[in-house]
Amino acid sequence: MGLSVLVVGGGIAGLAHAVAARRAGHEAEVLEVRPGWEAAGWGLSLTGPALRALRTLDLADACAEAGHPVHRTVHCDAEGVVRAVVEPPSVLGPGEPVEVGIGRPALHRILREAAAGLGATLRTGVSVASLCHEDGQVTARLSDGSARTPDYVVGADGVRSRTRAQLGLDVEPRYAGQMVWRALVERPDWASDVHVFAGASGTTGVIPISARQAYVFLTESAVEARPAPESELARRMRDLLAPFGGRFADVRDTITDPAQVVRRPVHTLFLTGPWHAGLGVLAGDSAHAPSPQMVSGAALAIEDAVVLAAEVTARPDALPEAFEAYQRRRHERARAVVETSVEIGRRERQGRHDEVRALHQSGHAAMAAPI
Repeated sequence: MGLSVLVVGGGIAGLAHAVAARRAGHEAEVLEVRPGWEAAGWGLSLTGPALRALRTLDLADACAEAGHPVHRTVHCDAEGVVRAVVEPPSVLGPGEPVEVGIGRPALHRILREAAAGLGATLRTGVSVASLCHEDGQVTARLSDGSARTPDYVVGADGVRSRTRAQLGLDVEPRYAGQMVWRALVERPDWASDVHVFAGASGTTGVIPISARQAYVFLTESAVEARPAPESELARRMRDLLAPFGGRFADVRDTITDPAQVVRRPVHTLFLTGPWHAGLGVLAGDSAHAPSPQMVSGAALAIEDAVVLAAEVTARPDALPEAFEAYQRRRHERARAVVETSVEIGRRERQGRHDEVRALHQSGHAAMAAPI
């Protein structure tokens, strides 16, 4: 007989766990506090480990078809002169992409449709008001006044997780001193792979996410985490990108509509203590949030979802032990990604770009190890 899980948070980790749980024969309900399924941001990179985890859910091919396969990363200086080309072996095997660039809305749609198609219940506009553990049972009281008594609760509600606080698991996100910018653009013909441009003023790049689209990313360092007027976003991003020339300048000059641009502060965290309390357990950014420099946040989230489902399925009558086994498998891997991403950000701010590339290579090589 299967278990029942209440998943708090309809992002990557939460939806992926709902898919994994349903495939294992468990009941799953996902709660998303936002009234819709809007995805924050334009795109992301599904690295090899992310694709490997998605393959266990039979979703890797769908993501590859919806996105754009990437086989190498081209590192350039601020004028667009190529300084290094990195062609790591594919985690999926010879001939397979190293990663896939994909729009966040496309990835969320694929996960959401897979979860619903497998019979998971998906609800929006509702949150968990309180969690109560009593007599070996967990009761979740929801914001609409209803209650749930699942076998376990997964907190997948992000870096500022309310579930983490409700479980008494204490850690505060730390602002990394950087803002990340993303702009959706038409994909130039030359951007069939990831291109990174590094200069004295920072780092930017172009990541393809479909046959027609790409996104430009920019890391702004040594800046306070203050919001900017939406009407100024496009102009301010172009100003920050002004030091970058060559063919990248043509892409930069297409960033004219503020609706193209999102700007977010970089927050990191790593929960050093237990990731679980009672019958509640954390996954994804709720437990460990790297900065985007390692482009591995999605990979960690999907791996968490898969490993957690495997461990609770193996120990359905001993869930605390299953949670401990899950954390043992995930702890050091997640810690290394978070710490490496923070170090990359520090060296970026110091202009030590050659060292940044070396950290990228070692970090991704470690992530290639089996989960």
